[in-house]
Amino acid sequence: QVQLVESGGGLVQAGGSLRLSCAASGFSFSTYAMGWFRQAPGKEREFVGAISWIGDSTDYTDSVKGRFTISRDNGKKTLYLQMNSLKPEDTAVYYCAARRFITIATIEDAYYYWGQGTQVTVSS
Repeated sequence: QVQLVESGGGLVQAGGSLRLSCAASGFSFSTYAMGWFRQAPGKEREFVGAISWIGDSTDYTDSVKGRFTISRDNGKKTLYLQMNSLKPEDTAVYYCAARRFITIATIEDAYYYWGQGTQVTVSS
């Protein structure tokens, strides 16, 4: 059974940091590119960042570049999102997703498996 389980969300003040984790099971994690998406209240889900199967390539949406870092540990089957200098506009439910290819993608339809999400709330 495929599972993606996010953790690490919570409430943080603006300027603070959080590290999200996504534990994968039930599929060959090391051969899948992975991504993070987020959905703020009343908005469409949007791309945050993605990483290739061995972590040699990453991409980010412009609004998080220089603040967020995506990484992975294939031995632990875990994806990470380090979020620094958080802003109130980063408040959203954050989802990890798995893509059945080794290269990264920025669109939702390119991802096959999804987690349930973890809430991140940034207070001003």
